[in-house]
Amino acid sequence: MNKAAVWMGIVALSAGIGLGYFMFGENAAEMTGSASAQKQPLFYRHPMNPEITSPVPAKGSMGMDYVPVYAEAGVGDVEGTVRINPVIQHNIGVRTATAERRAFSRTIRAVGRVDYNEEKMIRLHPKIDGWIRDLRIDKTGQPVARDDILLSIYSPKLVSTQQEYLLALNHLENLKDSRFDDIRRGAEALVTSSRQRLVLLDVPAHQIRELEESREIKESLHIHAPAGGTVLRIGVRPGQYVTPATELYMIVDLSTVWVYVNVYDYELPWVKEGDKVEMTLASVPGRIFTGELAFIYPYAESKTRTTRIRLVFDNADLVLRPEMFSEVTIRSDEKLNQIVVPAEAVVRSGDYNQIFVMTGRGTFEPRKVQLGVESGGLVAVTEGVQAGEEVVTSAQFLIDSESKLREATAKMLMPEQEANEATAPSDESAAENGQGYSEPGTMETGHGQEVMDREPGDMNHD
Repeated sequence: MNKAAVWMGIVALSAGIGLGYFMFGENAAEMTGSASAQKQPLFYRHPMNPEITSPVPAKGSMGMDYVPVYAEAGVGDVEGTVRINPVIQHNIGVRTATAERRAFSRTIRAVGRVDYNEEKMIRLHPKIDGWIRDLRIDKTGQPVARDDILLSIYSPKLVSTQQEYLLALNHLENLKDSRFDDIRRGAEALVTSSRQRLVLLDVPAHQIRELEESREIKESLHIHAPAGGTVLRIGVRPGQYVTPATELYMIVDLSTVWVYVNVYDYELPWVKEGDKVEMTLASVPGRIFTGELAFIYPYAESKTRTTRIRLVFDNADLVLRPEMFSEVTIRSDEKLNQIVVPAEAVVRSGDYNQIFVMTGRGTFEPRKVQLGVESGGLVAVTEGVQAGEEVVTSAQFLIDSESKLREATAKMLMPEQEANEATAPSDESAAENGQGYSEPGTMETGHGQEVMDREPGDMNHD
């Protein structure tokens, strides 16, 4: 390329630049000045700590530029309200769901343990001293019916009581035709009291009748089962000496059984006495047992931090055996007219729970809420959200971070006196803590604030 062509290019470029400045220079300058006036920052915020600000551009101790804050950036109808461009919403994955008013229920599943019905458990003791003669029920697990003979016992006390009864009968027989009513009534009273003593010592009625008919004293008397059931424990053997402190038998009726289940604290609001329950067992495949929640214990287990509840099931065919494990399903009653939202919509903190509500296109408002019961990925909201409102269910933690920055900025924009009373620390405390509004030319260092001897706008590094 020759020198003439190069010089011609340079001349043409210079002419074009001069013509453009002559035609558009003033308008461009005016437009730039207008935009700058509209976009003047209110102050500059530390990039890592929004509470540290400067009225002029500045740099942090690590050389990071302060972020400009404009008037429209932190102002909203509600403190912490966030406005996000729809494109950015898509990029960060913001999703919403509608708060609904509906019936709400929960199904609780837990492991149960089958146990004896304590109300149908009998521990049998003798009422006299004596020796066991004949043990008719001598095996644990053996079923017995009411009034079955369990054993026979010899007791000197029973022998003497029979003798007293026979003497009373003979005395009444001799005086039944007496002309003196008092004597006859006395003999009748003696017979009645002697017979009652035999009854109180658990002598069976059939042996009392045999005694009255034969007038012969029985050396051994029977002890009968007071109720039907299954023998769980036998405490004596033939020839053993027993006292009223000796437990002869332990008998339990297995026609109904109790099932114990432990539920967690968050499940307690869903259960109450009378709820219907279902149960399945590996030993009885394909069968569903139905029962009822009978009792909620008024204390929690210290090791598991759970609360025990007691269920009752019929067991007429005796397929439910104590100490079996089972799978239990508790179907709670529906809670009607509840406002529910997805559980993931709640931002939980130590002080309060918060939900972001979309109040307009790209506008998200933080709401403090009161929560109710939770079930199936949904949670009831008792205060803070209305039915039909859109709540954020995804990326709400990113929105929450920005919301807190906006809220802090809004507090900084309050009138000076109100801000000092509400949130801003005093000059002395700010100086002590190394944070707060910085004077022009002040930079933050790792050891607090350091006032640099420079003019405002001098942005050289430390």
